[in-house]
Amino acid sequence: MLLKSTTRHIRIFAGEIDRDGELVPSNHVLTLDVDPDNEFNWNEDALGKIYEKFHELVEASSGIDLTDYNLRRIGSNLEHYLRSLLQKGEISYNLSARVTNYSMGLPQVAVQDN
Repeated sequence: MLLKSTTRHIRIFAGEIDRDGELVPSNHVLTLDVDPDNEFNWNEDALGKIYEKFHELVEASSGIDLTDYNLRRIGSNLEHYLRSLLQKGEISYNLSARVTNYSMGLPQVAVQDN
């Protein structure tokens, strides 16, 4: 059975992609899919921070059973971290996305002083 955690912007699967592009269940490998709907504009630094946080959370969970609950906890923590990147302006909404629903809050607009 494939264990997974799916939030709006973070998907974690207990498995790995094989040569044919198929996801093969595994109890030893986690695969992370960030922002599958391309709702945000990413740069290498911000994406690297997400992966770094993911590895941190996985490392902190080492030694405990791989369960749906534990994967959901990691996914929820990553979702909150993604929101913090948006609030700090390190990523932004992709206004060319298929759907713009501002799921993490309304975009911030700079106010010009006159």
